Amino acid sequence: MKIIISRKGFDSGYGGVPSPIFPDGRIVSLPIPSQAGLPASMARAGDGSIGDVIASLTDGRLGVDTMIHVDPDLEKSTLSRASGWRSAFGQVGSAQSHLANQGVGAGDIFLFFGWFRPVELHQGRWRYVAGVASFHSLFGWLRVAEVIKVEDKGQNNLPSWLADHPHVTHADQFARKNNTLYVAGDELGLGDSAQNLAGAGMFKQWSPSLQLSAQGESKSVWNVPAWLEPTQERPALTFHSKRERWTRHGDALNLATVAKGQEFVLDTSYYPEAVSWALQLIQEHA
Repeated sequence: MKIIISRKGFDSGYGGVPSPIFPDGRIVSLPIPSQAGLPASMARAGDGSIGDVIASLTDGRLGVDTMIHVDPDLEKSTLSRASGWRSAFGQVGSAQSHLANQGVGAGDIFLFFGWFRPVELHQGRWRYVAGVASFHSLFGWLRVAEVIKVEDKGQNNLPSWLADHPHVTHADQFARKNNTLYVAGDELGLGDSAQNLAGAGMFKQWSPSLQLSAQGESKSVWNVPAWLEPTQERPALTFHSKRERWTRHGDALNLATVAKGQEFVLDTSYYPEAVSWALQLIQEHA
């Protein structure tokens, strides 16, 4: 099984501000602005519009009319849904080539992360909590049940509930880019302890165990489990084979992650500890 640490949502280049962690602990990954999408007013975050949240946090630079790319599409409540809807994630280009070259497919798990910062309500609008730094955090998961090559399949042959996914609705913009969908199953399916866990979703409550960024470091320097350190016998998390990226601080292991990396793949046949680690995260936060 592969575990893919996958960067998604607003960043310094797309959106320009961190996604919010709300005072009640809810995590909302803001979908990136993109013409391959829909108006932000159509997407919901809890009881409100994602467009309103975006307008507050960008001081009106972006707002309800901004086109956003809802992908990965993990929560049924985010949009109006067709019957039979399932969570799905689309990838194209070099990032998809990397996933294919690593053999990512049915049974593998995406753990999604992004750029986050706590927010508070002030005079009816959301703002970032002063003095609290932003950081990288995990926010959701998807276990792959099916891989669909959109161009090979043909739009007319896709399940009807996929028609609203941006990689289908805007398939023309991804033509000849190896447009691929990773579709979740109904259940996680990782043994008896994972019974009743969904095949995909957003983590409901933020906690420090979801934070990747190491305390006192830039957000791209992560504190990671000690078992993740590569050796000559165990290949590194993809894109992180340079030894200088890995540093020990006593019992702690830090990883200086590559800039703007999208899909980092870990082969759990070399790192069996990763399976129970991922399952525990999903069990605690689903």
